[in-house]
Amino acid sequence: MGIESAKAPDLRRAASRKAGPSGAPHDPGAPHDTCGYRTAPAARPRAALPAARGGLALAAAFALAALAGCGGKAPAGSGTGAGEESPKPPITLKFFTVDLTEDTAFDDPVAREITRRTGVTLEIDHPLAGDQQTIPLMIASGQYPDIIYAKGDLALLVEAGAVIPLDDLIAAKGENLRELYGDQLGRLRFSPEDPRIYSVGTYGVREGMWQVDGTLQLQLAVLKELGYPKIETFEDYENALKAYMAKYPRIDGRETIGLSLLLDAWQWYIDLSNPAGFAIGYPDDGQWLVDDESLAARYKFLDPDIRLYYEWLCRLNAEGLLDPESFTQSEDVWKSKIASGRVLGLAYPLWGYADARATLIRKGMGERTYAYLPVVADRRFRSMALKDPGFTGGWGVAISSTCADPERAFEFLDWLCSEEAQILVNWGIEGKNYEVEGGKRVVPAEEQFRIDTDANYAKKTGVTRWTYPFPQYGSAWIDSTGNYVTRDSPERIRATYIPEERETLAGYGVSMWTDLFPSSGSLGVSRHGQAWLYQLPPNLTAKITAADEYMKTALVNAILGPPGGFDAAWAKIREDLRTMGMERTDEAMTGLIRQKVAMWSEETE
Repeated sequence: MGIESAKAPDLRRAASRKAGPSGAPHDPGAPHDTCGYRTAPAARPRAALPAARGGLALAAAFALAALAGCGGKAPAGSGTGAGEESPKPPITLKFFTVDLTEDTAFDDPVAREITRRTGVTLEIDHPLAGDQQTIPLMIASGQYPDIIYAKGDLALLVEAGAVIPLDDLIAAKGENLRELYGDQLGRLRFSPEDPRIYSVGTYGVREGMWQVDGTLQLQLAVLKELGYPKIETFEDYENALKAYMAKYPRIDGRETIGLSLLLDAWQWYIDLSNPAGFAIGYPDDGQWLVDDESLAARYKFLDPDIRLYYEWLCRLNAEGLLDPESFTQSEDVWKSKIASGRVLGLAYPLWGYADARATLIRKGMGERTYAYLPVVADRRFRSMALKDPGFTGGWGVAISSTCADPERAFEFLDWLCSEEAQILVNWGIEGKNYEVEGGKRVVPAEEQFRIDTDANYAKKTGVTRWTYPFPQYGSAWIDSTGNYVTRDSPERIRATYIPEERETLAGYGVSMWTDLFPSSGSLGVSRHGQAWLYQLPPNLTAKITAADEYMKTALVNAILGPPGGFDAAWAKIREDLRTMGMERTDEAMTGLIRQKVAMWSEETE
């Protein structure tokens, strides 16, 4: 998932790849935060830096992008050829990312190769654990690192004049970047009111919908024991848990656990909020449910069907099928349970427990890893896990107004958009991390074993560590050699399945987990992208923050209460949200979505 990726490298682009309050592959130790819902401080004057408010520079950039198109040819640009040393003097750029929770050195093999080719070394900084005030404090001081990844707090930086518009640089120096974004370049624009581009990156352009792992999951052992039954609804899932737990109340001498959730801090967005929308047939829009035809948005907890997930959890809890520690356990405790093999069910994306999965495989317990299932509340609904969100823009890496050499910083970002760079960060070093056989990039068996069993593979090798949150090709992008730029292709994904996965898939008569779900082609492409990536105004973020804080506690109380009292608990939740004025936030969000889609449409006419 990027710097210090917590996910298995080859599973970086999971279906819930945009988890945040939504689902978004993120960085290692990097929480999917709260959609950046924070209140902006008082505005400061904008820095007088390269600006083109919808002017000639941006028009030129779009014209060049149209000429470049989205082809897979190797782009020329500011970077050197593969393996060549940079002719430019060395430079160290200070890079801040809100995602990290620990010090990270730019010294793994891939990072050293990046420095050799570009002359750039990154000095990486991060907020103190749990500190959400770092960006506001930066703004108050007026001192910034050279490059900043602020997620939703980009809006605060833009308002404060802390980051520079990139339009002139894109037009003059952004050949690789224009090649990468092509006709999606307009989606990088900040807002209809300020249609300049301040950030690039975070998620891939032209993603392949080939993996899904953020839905409800069951151990492979459970499915095999039960004869590979269809698991498509809450009732199916619940019956499977009951049947297996009745037969195997203990695993390796310890009590069997049914469904275990992780709600430690920010994780409640992933395990308590996201699955509720998925279960009633919505894709990942964070705290919103969006009608993709009318573009009307609703704060998800105001939807009448959203209660189905929580009512079900309440019943599971009463029947002993829900881990009683779900609401209090730390991430480490949760992972240790998974690694023991006694947790039958999960609702979390793989990036959150990849190290526990690696432990199971290393211990020869592949049957205790998980199947990814198209579970919805009931048969009225259809899983949208494979709906293509398109490219949303939104979050990205920005160059600060105090950057000592903004042109060199931009050249570095542009080089990262090159085919050369993308092959390096995704595949690693030829002869060490991959080989080329018959014109195709392949990962040797011993290297694949390291990927499967070493949770620190990305950290040690640098492979996939420097993709997120920088600009990146999506998994469906084919390069000038006819290879996929990333390691994620249908053929490679199938090749990396462990034997127990292949056995399970054969039991269902399919070859990939995605074959169990409604196809991406049948679901279409989202018109609005993903709402959780939108930059929201301070007044709206403040209301959402307050509502989210209330909902986490209210949902836990409703689930832990007796099933007979759930209706009353839910009625109070809805009344409290109305009192908080949340129905008016629906109107505001709907307006923002419609404005953004209209802005995107103007760029493609």
